[in-house]
Amino acid sequence: MRPVSLIPLLSLASQAWAAPAPAPAPAPGDDAATQDGWQTAQYDAIIVGGGPAGLAALSALARVRRNVLLIDSGEYRNQPTRHMHDVLGFDGVTPAYYRWAAREQLSYYDTVSWTNGTVSDIEPRENNTYFSVKTEGSSTAMTARKIVLATGLRDLLPDTPGIKENWGSGIFWCPWCDGHEHKDQQLGLIDDLNSIPGLVREMQTLNKDIVAFVNGTDSPETRLLADEAMPRWEDYLKLKNVAVYNQTITRVERLRSATPGDPSLPTYPELDLFRVHLDDGTTVERSAFLTGYGDEQQSDVGEKMGVRLDGGRLAADPTKGLQTNIFGVYAIGDANADNVTNVPHALFSGKRTGVFLHVQLERETAAAELAAVPEGSLDERDLDGHDMQALWNRMNGEEGDILYVREAFEDSL
Repeated sequence: MRPVSLIPLLSLASQAWAAPAPAPAPAPGDDAATQDGWQTAQYDAIIVGGGPAGLAALSALARVRRNVLLIDSGEYRNQPTRHMHDVLGFDGVTPAYYRWAAREQLSYYDTVSWTNGTVSDIEPRENNTYFSVKTEGSSTAMTARKIVLATGLRDLLPDTPGIKENWGSGIFWCPWCDGHEHKDQQLGLIDDLNSIPGLVREMQTLNKDIVAFVNGTDSPETRLLADEAMPRWEDYLKLKNVAVYNQTITRVERLRSATPGDPSLPTYPELDLFRVHLDDGTTVERSAFLTGYGDEQQSDVGEKMGVRLDGGRLAADPTKGLQTNIFGVYAIGDANADNVTNVPHALFSGKRTGVFLHVQLERETAAAELAAVPEGSLDERDLDGHDMQALWNRMNGEEGDILYVREAFEDSL
């Protein structure tokens, strides 16, 4: 008999664990940073956002015993998704279960903590040597030497009835994340005409029965864009038997919901069924949809503090551990401008920033420690309050002892 994996079985109970009690975080107050700057900041770093990227950064910093606080708003882009995929060791679990498992493992590290809250303002202090962080509903600021923005994105969904209600459950945007569960099914593509040929090409290993809904975007302008993106795109769509509906979608009606599959498997078919209603009365049935809707920053806290945006994302320098244009502020996961949005990337970016951040903190600490000691003063430093001769006298014993070698040491001076 094939062994049953316990993790997907546990995922059935994940909703009960979706929001575990946060680990206790030190209360701001007497130890908040004052005129001494970073030397009295409460935390080495504050991470804003509790998705995979923020958790990965927290893990990286936990491993080097950094004093770090993660502030989690409880808003996650992948929350509507039935199952999380392409994360080895956790393939098929729900996003809520994954976050619970990550927090449970991180609870073994005593230098990191997390709390629930929405960060409203971050203010650089004393030439960016530390930062003041406020959350909604609190008048007291917390302080940290560095800031990690793992604030994520939100999908910009239309008000078309049936889209938001079924988002993540048969209507998706990432073939790697959700496509395999709908392989060999009737697929509908929802996007502007110029994007459709590329989406058809992208789905060829998963689906052959494909139609496209372009919502009135079949125009001379978008046809020129399609020509630039893929020469002979019309021939390609004919070759793949892709019908294009230019009418506007007025409603997406769910006819059937996927039933739970074998919880011991990382992936299994999701057999949904929908009816698409178009503005001319036409209806089309599809099992699932791949869409091309846009997105935006989930939080404006980075932009408010002056982080530069690049194409709507937080610009981050990969050569500096994903640091933004503001020294001491990093942007990771979906929120940053490298335009990669998946869980493995989020984990990688969080780990990468954690390493860079730790090294940068130690550079600054070492520089401050050396600046406090006059150059050359350590060449003949006192050992435990004694000079070398006094230390030798103590170790050498009394004259007449078997190991007494005072004369030999004095001769060497």
